[in-house]
Amino acid sequence: MKKMLTAAGIVLLITACHDKEQEYDATGTFEATETTISAQQSGTLLTWNANEGDTLQAGQEIGLVDTTQLWLKILALEASKEVFQSQKPDMQKQIAATRQQLAKAQTEQRRYKELVADGAAPSKMLDDATAQVQVLQRTLDAQVSSLTTTTESLSRQMNATDVQIRQLADQISKCHVVAPCGGTVIEKYAERGEFVPVGKPLLKVADTETMFIRAYVTSRRLQSIRVGQKAKVFADYGDGQKKEYEGTVSWISSRSEFTPKTILTDDERADLVYAVKVAIKNDGFAKIGMYGEVKF
Repeated sequence: MKKMLTAAGIVLLITACHDKEQEYDATGTFEATETTISAQQSGTLLTWNANEGDTLQAGQEIGLVDTTQLWLKILALEASKEVFQSQKPDMQKQIAATRQQLAKAQTEQRRYKELVADGAAPSKMLDDATAQVQVLQRTLDAQVSSLTTTTESLSRQMNATDVQIRQLADQISKCHVVAPCGGTVIEKYAERGEFVPVGKPLLKVADTETMFIRAYVTSRRLQSIRVGQKAKVFADYGDGQKKEYEGTVSWISSRSEFTPKTILTDDERADLVYAVKVAIKNDGFAKIGMYGEVKF
């Protein structure tokens, strides 16, 4: 009789443990998509309007790096551009005298041609007039070519100056620290008045509205899980306090790994597990790093 009671107790214990294990299929910790905002230009942080816990909107300006030197460079380049513009030659005025000489020589050439045809002038005079026209024409062509080259060279220098101005304008725009995405500031690395070099992290933003729980499942459990599948997620506050969320499987790792020490699986003998992310719509109660459970 005692043996039968003992056997029954063992069965009940095993059944209770089995039921307890079936309360969840995997455990893990909550994560959020985190973005580190870094300085894109070096200089003194003149304004800085971000604090831990602040909610930022995508495109919101939160700081300004000193732009004084960049603006001074732009002013210097604009002055250089005005100098190049003033150096451009007025082609029509500079070739006007040569054009007039050429026109006069052509008139003389036509007159001598008529006189030679009538026998009233020697052919040498026509040859001289023709040579004069050719010389003046070459002189005019050379002047036009030289002035065109000078004008094009100055134009290219002005274009290069415009490019440098646009580059500086781009650098100035990058002095305005703008949130690339919306989220909550979870870490702050700089203060107003501090000198920041290029690439220095300024703050970290996390999207705490859409969060994930990274859970780990065995290969046996993995075969019944698909991306897009619905799941129940429980945020564990300790002492049996839990909050339930509706979740969706958003990612399944294609590579196995050894079970993390802080993770429990439904098969304690499993050494290799697969990471799975389940997305939830957060109501503000789920926190980054909080433990949770998943029921698929």
